[in-house]
Amino acid sequence: MKILSPAKINLFLQVTGKRPDGYHELFSLMCCVDLFDTIMLQFGGDRIAIESSNSQIPLDDTNIAHQAATRFFKCLKITDGLTIRIEKSIPVAAGLGGGSSNAASVLAGLNRHYGLPFSRSELMSMGLGLGADVPFFLFQKPALASGIGEKLKAYQGPLPFRILLVNPGIEVHTAEVYQNLNLRLTKCKKKITKPSLKQSGFDVSQHLCNDLENVTIDKYPEIGSLKTQLLKHGALGALMSGSGPTVFGLFSDPHKAERARQAIGDHTRLNVYMADIITEAFPAITD
Repeated sequence: MKILSPAKINLFLQVTGKRPDGYHELFSLMCCVDLFDTIMLQFGGDRIAIESSNSQIPLDDTNIAHQAATRFFKCLKITDGLTIRIEKSIPVAAGLGGGSSNAASVLAGLNRHYGLPFSRSELMSMGLGLGADVPFFLFQKPALASGIGEKLKAYQGPLPFRILLVNPGIEVHTAEVYQNLNLRLTKCKKKITKPSLKQSGFDVSQHLCNDLENVTIDKYPEIGSLKTQLLKHGALGALMSGSGPTVFGLFSDPHKAERARQAIGDHTRLNVYMADIITEAFPAITD
């Protein structure tokens, strides 16, 4: 079984508080984009195994895709063998949700293989125990996320943007960013609300903000430079995605986006990707 596992961006990410259990509450507009890892599931054997040509990801039970398969089999009360091969195109620890997407893809693929024993909401509950972003990747459409990211409401407004993703080739760990976040110094000064979004839709000039950005830029100033480059080359706006370090630019003109890709892509240390927002559920699984 072959599964396309998409990346995501946060068109805004507002941290609204911290819970007693240490998790942060947030409000975010999350969108999948058509930059995909490929997951191959091969059934059989006597254990769960991970394979990948990418040396950055673990091949043992610390891999979130391995954990997803383990949890699925436990819920189904079986002990089948499975080999999960992960072909990475999404950069690792990049703020694009690659690991969470891989876990969601494994859950969806296994559910398909075993005859849909679990509903989408049951899979999303299963995924939440693996990571806060996993339910979103099972939701499969642009969503306003609240809580720790598990409360999802479909976003229906237009998102007519060509996306240029620029990754500086460094790894940023989400937990460390949240540990260093000072809620009194958050970036989103104007509170974004669901009613305001419903009334006016996503507005680049009003809503493009990320409360985690200042924390990551303090450690990696090149993120700020990447934003400046994207704006210089015609982006309507630029923002760090998630906890970073990937930065994206929003373009209304695909030709401007392509010219920016060529100009910025001349820097060999940068990973540059062109993408579109996925606005509807797509056929991600093939046998």
